[in-house]
Amino acid sequence: MTDERKWSDLSSEEKREERFRRRLSPEDVKFSNPEAEVGYKARATRFVKVIKLEEPDRVPVVLPSGFFPAYYAGGTLKKVMYDYDALRAAWLKFLGDFEMDTFGGPALVSPGRVLETIGGKLMQWPGHGLADHVSSYQFVEGEYMMADEYDAFIKDPRDFLLRTYLPRTARAFAGFRRLRPQTLSSLTMPTFFVAQYGDPEVRASFQAVLEAGLETVRWMEAVADVRRATHEAGIPSLAGAMAGAPFDFMGDALRGTKGIMMDMYRQPGKILEAVDRITPMLIEDAVNMANMSGSPVVMMPLHKGTGGFMSGKQFETFYWPTLKQVMMGLIEEGLVPMPFAEGDYMPRLETIRDMPDGKVIWYFEAMDMGKAKEIFRGNACIAGNLPVSVLCTGTSVEVKEACRKLIETCASGGGYILTAAASVNEGNPDNFRAMMEAAREYGVYGQ
Repeated sequence: MTDERKWSDLSSEEKREERFRRRLSPEDVKFSNPEAEVGYKARATRFVKVIKLEEPDRVPVVLPSGFFPAYYAGGTLKKVMYDYDALRAAWLKFLGDFEMDTFGGPALVSPGRVLETIGGKLMQWPGHGLADHVSSYQFVEGEYMMADEYDAFIKDPRDFLLRTYLPRTARAFAGFRRLRPQTLSSLTMPTFFVAQYGDPEVRASFQAVLEAGLETVRWMEAVADVRRATHEAGIPSLAGAMAGAPFDFMGDALRGTKGIMMDMYRQPGKILEAVDRITPMLIEDAVNMANMSGSPVVMMPLHKGTGGFMSGKQFETFYWPTLKQVMMGLIEEGLVPMPFAEGDYMPRLETIRDMPDGKVIWYFEAMDMGKAKEIFRGNACIAGNLPVSVLCTGTSVEVKEACRKLIETCASGGGYILTAAASVNEGNPDNFRAMMEAAREYGVYGQ
């Protein structure tokens, strides 16, 4: 910062400019050579300009690499979930072999031994519920909060998650059911406070958590090595934090699709009370995560707001108000929300346009991108939506042609990031190269 004012004294615009400044000139990166430093600043500037709806030197590209580096290096998702040396080597090989504007690293590769240690029930993975060769996870929805437990959740969400939700979703946390709610008196009487931790079930849970924590540290070291090498090579990361819609938190994690759908009819008021309760918590968590990562962009996967799940009236009642509050809360802290609109968001375009100009990246999966450009021109940067089918089964010529059409449709005047509708885990490596070639050939401004 250029003066002695506290962060809280800055306007949202001043906070964002400060975050952009730190991103453009990171103090914690030792570049491998002068060329890497020049390349880093050019790439980071490319994204800053496109967010601001200015024309950068060319259209920026986000390669949808997903778990692809594992397969490109001759391995599998299962292998890199358990072998952190293989994880590190695979992502570093991908980094060295491909041109790219940004790289997220292997942070989304969950450590298999940690999942085994905690006995997680929320996900199946290769070798655990899925065949060894499968290249993705399968998330397991359920009613982990019962229909009559809204009041308990609303009263104290974090306590509910600790003592009720976690024991239901992971075997290692079963002992947490025996923990007592913390009260002011218990915290001022240490003997009574610590006595509960002598319970055999509680001790077993904490032992499992300790083992999982130590294993997680080993996994984090490999992830951090790749992140450091990425920045030193001159490649910035894009998103450094995660957030989402409060409705999705309730529907995905707690009530499940069936449960939340029934609740919209049977107890709509409880949903509204719950999403209002957790909105400031989601903002706070995302801001803290972004502060640690140093990246101003916050990824926000959106699941249940799609046109195929709820009506327009339901979207404007249950979904959009608190999603908008989360996004505005991030913007107030100088961050850039990047909601990933999964599914059909065509019916939502006019509604979701109601955001400050130049503050959001809307990332679309299934979308008429010409219509999206028309609606968001001068309002928001848009990203997407090269079909995964083309990337996985098409030739590099077909991929390049599809990219050309997207660039010609979306790039005029700035405000477009070329990427795919979703991540690709297996496929033809030449198709990633074709995306970069298309950006260099068709996406240069001022030609």
